[in-house]
Amino acid sequence: MPIYHKLGNIPQKRHTVFTNTKKNHYYEQLFGTEGFSGFSSLLYHTHRPTQVKEILRSYDVSPKIAISKNIKALLLKGFEIKPVDDFLESRKTVLFNSDCHIGLAAPKQSLKNYFYKNADADELLFIHKGKGTLKTLMGNISFEYGDYIVIPRGMIYQIEFETSDNRLLYVESPHPIYTPKRYKNLSGQHLEHSPFCERDFKLPSILETHNEKGDFLIKIKKEGVIHDVIYATHPFDVVGWDGYNFPWAFSIHNFEPITGRVHQPPPVHQTFETSAFVVCSFCPRLYDYHPLAIPAPYNHSNIDSDEVLYYVDGDFMSRNNIKQGHITLHPKGIPHGPAPGAMERSIGQKETQELAVMVDTFKPLMVSEEAMKIDDGMYYKSWVE
Repeated sequence: MPIYHKLGNIPQKRHTVFTNTKKNHYYEQLFGTEGFSGFSSLLYHTHRPTQVKEILRSYDVSPKIAISKNIKALLLKGFEIKPVDDFLESRKTVLFNSDCHIGLAAPKQSLKNYFYKNADADELLFIHKGKGTLKTLMGNISFEYGDYIVIPRGMIYQIEFETSDNRLLYVESPHPIYTPKRYKNLSGQHLEHSPFCERDFKLPSILETHNEKGDFLIKIKKEGVIHDVIYATHPFDVVGWDGYNFPWAFSIHNFEPITGRVHQPPPVHQTFETSAFVVCSFCPRLYDYHPLAIPAPYNHSNIDSDEVLYYVDGDFMSRNNIKQGHITLHPKGIPHGPAPGAMERSIGQKETQELAVMVDTFKPLMVSEEAMKIDDGMYYKSWVE
């Protein structure tokens, strides 16, 4: 995250003695990426952050493959994922490859009885339904409907929901998740033509410092396995930190669409990028204003990427019979476009109220067993007139 931010108390100079009023030392930790050359923050702990007391068990949570080499367009009925009390148990990966896992979750309860750390991947959570607070060792972030939450790998966190009806889309990425480079100058500041800027970001606030010893369960995901690890001190014992690597959030409602006289290609909706996939936001906007413009997207070939669309709200003009929570997969190798009749009925329309999230991957996606449980089975035939 290319913004400098800090919370709490920190020493004037890094890597120097830092004590409290009782002359007890605070313990510095580098929370960094790409070795010592990527974005990083320096954290100051009340206790040493290295105190593992016990490793209780380890269990595999890798998604089970239903289709490894897929050519069929799919429609997954996302809201048919059944709600589950536990946060981690509610997460169901539906599409995945070595570069990302795309999944759905419907947790009914807050994550309170343990802490969670994904040591494999950055996490992008999209809040479709629900409201609450992301709690981390670097501070808290409130969230609500429409928020994207970016959680860097290695971040210890809990989630506190104010609601019981919660629906999340998530993407796990072993590659760092950034905002698009073309929106920024050489120093990382967002440019004037960017569809959003730093003012729109929700940064950590309200740093909660716990000075507690005991047995604290942290579930750590590493190489597709969750390890139940007991730490000797509360993981949220940070008294201060500063740097560039921290969790943050951004509302899809603050994305300002780029429009034109004729239909604009999907990259104008890009919101996040990695070296292996991009994430786009389709938001309410005015349609193209050329007198002969066709607002519906043109047919296009998926030659280099698989395309995933998650439908959030509004009128999904280009498709028929699409509902909230549906996911469509358009695999590379087969052209796709608007449903029969969608192009014709779009002509003359002035605006759309659609809200959707798109993930385009450069490697083909495998389909999980969880995905096949909510597949409609017929979507690939929906272009037949």
